[in-house]
Amino acid sequence: NTFITMYKLAVIAALVASASAFAPSAQVTRSTVIGQHIGAGGMADTRDPDVYEDEDPRKSISAAPSFEEYLKQRAAEEGK
Repeated sequence: NTFITMYKLAVIAALVASASAFAPSAQVTRSTVIGQHIGAGGMADTRDPDVYEDEDPRKSISAAPSFEEYLKQRAAEEGK
């Protein structure tokens, strides 16, 4: 009888251990970003659409084309 009891206990322990392996874990979200919006994917939105002119041209951000300009440019590239 003790062998059967120990076997049942071992089977129950194995089932509990295997079930806990697939249980969802609690996720802790930490944000070191201050003053930025956290997007749907959990990433901070870093795009600043405003034009920025810096003394160093490598740090400057040019104006993005409008959607119409983008479509015209894409159509011109496809027409090549």
